[in-house]
Amino acid sequence: MPFLKIAGVSTFAVAVAIGLSAAGATSLKDVKDQGYIRVATANEVPYSYMKDDGTSAGIGPDVANAVLKKIGVAEANWSVTPFGTLIPGLKAKRFDFVAAEQNISPERCKQVSFSEPNSSYGEGLLVKKGNPKKLTTYADIAKDPSLKVAVVSGANNIDFLRAVGVKDSQVIFITANADALATVQSRADAYAATELTVASLAKGQANVEQVAPFTDPVVNGKPVRNFGGFAFRPEDKELRDAFNAALVEFRATDEYKKILGNYGLSEASIKAAAERKVEDLCAGK
Repeated sequence: MPFLKIAGVSTFAVAVAIGLSAAGATSLKDVKDQGYIRVATANEVPYSYMKDDGTSAGIGPDVANAVLKKIGVAEANWSVTPFGTLIPGLKAKRFDFVAAEQNISPERCKQVSFSEPNSSYGEGLLVKKGNPKKLTTYADIAKDPSLKVAVVSGANNIDFLRAVGVKDSQVIFITANADALATVQSRADAYAATELTVASLAKGQANVEQVAPFTDPVVNGKPVRNFGGFAFRPEDKELRDAFNAALVEFRATDEYKKILGNYGLSEASIKAAAERKVEDLCAGK
């Protein structure tokens, strides 16, 4: 990218200033001064995606846009990146925060600073029509070493699969959720993802279906439940705290509940998200 020509200021000085700014923390004031904030999505329906007209949609973006207005940020510039590059991209300052409903896990908490939970959801499996392998849970895959299961690279579903005994040799990593349909129909027996992701993929499809009934995997004696949140860089504490405080207030409104309900989350899942604390989730509790 060429340097801007600013009267009376050398291009070297401008480059140094930009570099110094990028090295420090990003505050809410910084965002307001520049007039917009940069937000990333992984393009996964219904959690976070971009519509054909270029506008953002999904649980994360709809809530994020409402919260940003409450803290005085007028505009959000959205970008799409593969799920596995969300955290690396955030750390590299390619965007200011992530609104992709990433599960708040101890491992991710070592790298980023999460908001309080914004959503809660269980697991699911996408399989060929008729469920020929008769799968009902992740553990069924572990019972037959010949079975293959697809997972999006960087998604925490791999942790749950490993926890119930699925071997890495059984796993096919794919780049994006959009690759799941072709993968299940060609080289995998199933695709492991969250319940809403699987339901969205299976909708209207003739050759695949969502496993139902499905039993969530049990890890450390407890059924797995995901808690999605917004991810910030640890050094951007002031920005994260301002967003988080407004999010907690917004979760108590009917507008918030309507957003999540419109995307298929049950009242029980909405309630579950509000009852958990980010500190406990980061600690693995």
